[in-house]
Amino acid sequence: MKLAILDRDGVINQDSDQFIKSVDEWQPIEGSLNAIARLNHAGWRVVVASNQSALARGLLTLDTLNAIHEKMHRLLAPLGGHIDAVYFCPHGPGDECRCRKPRPGLLQQIAASYPINLRQVPFIGDSLRDIKAAMACGAKPVLVRTGKGKKTEKKLPELHQPVAVYESLADWVNEELA
Repeated sequence: MKLAILDRDGVINQDSDQFIKSVDEWQPIEGSLNAIARLNHAGWRVVVASNQSALARGLLTLDTLNAIHEKMHRLLAPLGGHIDAVYFCPHGPGDECRCRKPRPGLLQQIAASYPINLRQVPFIGDSLRDIKAAMACGAKPVLVRTGKGKKTEKKLPELHQPVAVYESLADWVNEELA
């Protein structure tokens, strides 16, 4: 089984420093939905792993988050694409939970749900916490320059470990499926 784990904000959809708090604010990054559909057509399963501290901050409700994810699913469907599952951390930065990236809890939940060794599983993200979460559980970290990715790329040398870098999710998919 081929599995790709994607961060949501900044990888699939436009990111915002004020958080994505409504269905209208959730806007896909050009090419990202087609990239997910291409993975699906090639036999890949696609799972999302996302910090959603806006829940803990009271900036959105679980119903709104579900509606945002429904929009994502609805826009993928006509392309023949789908997300197999969405895992999210609802906690804030100070909550000390195991599921908030850069901790590996979300990725470990995914590994338990899809009995798979994460060693060969790419985790595509745009932030240092995504890259650190991938490294913490042995997944393959992939950085995209969309979202916060360009800022994050400047911090990669402090990790002392190579990280693959792509312009976008679509560019990673193009190379992966070549």
